[in-house]
Amino acid sequence: MDPFEVRMQFIALLKRLDASQQSIKKIVGFAMKFFPSCGEDLWDCILEECQKGSLNSRINLLYLLDSLCEACLVSKPPPGSSQTFASYVDYVTRDLRKIVDSVVPEGRQGLPNLMSTRQILESWRSKRLVEPTKVDEVIATLEERRAAASASAARPASPNSSTGGLSRDDIRRRMEEDRERHKRLRERRWVQPVAQTLPGAMPPLASFMPLTDEDDGVRESALDIEFDNEWENTSDWNEDDDEAVIEENELCFAEADERGEHAHAMDLS
Repeated sequence: MDPFEVRMQFIALLKRLDASQQSIKKIVGFAMKFFPSCGEDLWDCILEECQKGSLNSRINLLYLLDSLCEACLVSKPPPGSSQTFASYVDYVTRDLRKIVDSVVPEGRQGLPNLMSTRQILESWRSKRLVEPTKVDEVIATLEERRAAASASAARPASPNSSTGGLSRDDIRRRMEEDRERHKRLRERRWVQPVAQTLPGAMPPLASFMPLTDEDDGVRESALDIEFDNEWENTSDWNEDDDEAVIEENELCFAEADERGEHAHAMDLS
């Protein structure tokens, strides 16, 4: 398939995107398959649709990016290639502000997408998918837009301004898709991705630095507080730790050792 045909098919898939996981997985699979040859073109298609689509389609694209980034972090490179799919995550990091500006436009028309966008950003922040400081800057911009929209709410507005020009059918569809998206987001908070690389390998992080400083007080995240507590309560490695590791290995592999002894006895007979 030539690059032009890949681009046309991808745009057609994006136009049919909805909040269902079936639709999202289909597009993620297509984007992952053709990334080595057309990754940059596919990303341009996402940005174009994000800028000219409706509010509903834009928030669907943001959830698509969330699933695409998760898939990138756990995917193996193609056979015989050292290239990874992490470039999609790099694209998101590079164009994060442009994406958010499209999904949550300025004014009251962007309010329907503001809360969902912030949830996605906070999820990327806690998982270190995107550099936390960059996410904080974008979230701060969203808060400024919320304040500006709240200030303008007291002024008389047209009937369609509060819904961003959505029709009744669009509003009903948006409510149904919001339920689907929020349900999926709650599920993903508990499901951790498993990297398909070497055993015990950690998924890549955007930053190893804490999300907040020690002097931030109440602004510290729960993740940082838990990490600090565990760090302070952890002693240096000593002989007791060696004995504990040996004991845990014996308990863990006791059944395998028994099977090995039986097999050895059978071989001797």
